[in-house]
Amino acid sequence: MVITLVAIQLFFAANQSVFTTWQWWLGAYVVGGTINHSLSLACHELAHNLCFHETVWNELLAMVANFAQGLPSCITFKKYHLEHHYYQGVDNIDVDIPSDLEGKIFDNTPKKIIWALLQPFFYALRPLVVKPKPANSMEIVNWVVVVVFNIAFGSMFGGKAVVYNIVSTLLGMGIHPAAGHFIAEHYEFVKMQETYSYYGPLNLLSFNVGYHNEHHDFPKVAGINLPKVRAIASEFYEDLSFHQSWIKVIWDYITLPNVGPFSRIKRDTHEHRANANAAAAKLSQNEANLDKPKSE
Repeated sequence: MVITLVAIQLFFAANQSVFTTWQWWLGAYVVGGTINHSLSLACHELAHNLCFHETVWNELLAMVANFAQGLPSCITFKKYHLEHHYYQGVDNIDVDIPSDLEGKIFDNTPKKIIWALLQPFFYALRPLVVKPKPANSMEIVNWVVVVVFNIAFGSMFGGKAVVYNIVSTLLGMGIHPAAGHFIAEHYEFVKMQETYSYYGPLNLLSFNVGYHNEHHDFPKVAGINLPKVRAIASEFYEDLSFHQSWIKVIWDYITLPNVGPFSRIKRDTHEHRANANAAAAKLSQNEANLDKPKSE
């Protein structure tokens, strides 16, 4: 599916020169934004090594997804996203949580509209400010291969084709129906409930990331199988609040005065850090064992 989505996006990008201005922007939002957001969620699956047994093949396929997105993001995303699972809600480690500065600035409806529009920039830059880390070798490879691809693609189809891919990615991560999951997953719409699922049709375009309580309970289960988890263990999920519309989530986030960047449950306890460190070490060891070649 990743290869198919990449091929469709690159086809539209290669032929974007035939579009009028309004067709270009509409296509980038409706078609490109949807496809590239779906590819970002494919990268989420691949960050959890849910396609191949060996880590490197998951990372290489994620880089192919980045070709259509125009931005070398998959390895950096993986580096920080796994900590979101190990240290969910721990301030200054889980960089999915908006910074204090974001909460203080974007505190009313007009400002929250701006925040939602600029969400891809906050999502990309927040980790570099809150918890900067040195680049690893695969991040460098990610940057090199995507930049080389962009140069080659631009030389064949024009620089505007590359811009189309990048704009599609940014529009698809802002105020876009598919991007509603960013807010839906962990913002505290119901007091003291930290994570929310969504079981609607947009899961078909998002590798079932809407099954988010199920995903956090079983992060090594591929998205395609999360509905089975929900069915098998329904008694653990049926009493939890869930979202029925990602579009409504965006609307409620922007318009409700009691919901904003500060609407996240935070924890900062030594016990949680110790437990999370132990869980992270165990999971890393399990993944390392999976990557070892099986003996004859």
